[in-house]
Amino acid sequence: MSDTFGLVVGLIQRGDVGVSAHGYDELAADGILAHEVIDGVRAAVVVEDYPTYAKGPCVLVRQFDHGGRPIHAVWGIPKGETSPAVLVTAYRSDPARWTDDFLRRRP
Repeated sequence: MSDTFGLVVGLIQRGDVGVSAHGYDELAADGILAHEVIDGVRAAVVVEDYPTYAKGPCVLVRQFDHGGRPIHAVWGIPKGETSPAVLVTAYRSDPARWTDDFLRRRP
């Protein structure tokens, strides 16, 4: 587990979590419920970690919705802050762009 993701999971477990406006738009566009992503975070697998991202540390993870379909989500912490965990975006993963396990981008 990455340090960034460990911090995110800890914040979520304490209920210190938010969803960005962009995140809500993407969730709605793909028919994903915010609580599915938040509830499923503990079973997520880190795909890419961006600890020095300009807007604050963030991490791309692969999760599954309640129906077992893969979702990619970006979780972050605002730059210069220690909380909250922010669901930046989440979307249904395009199988043509990802390996079968949705952990690596196809070339």
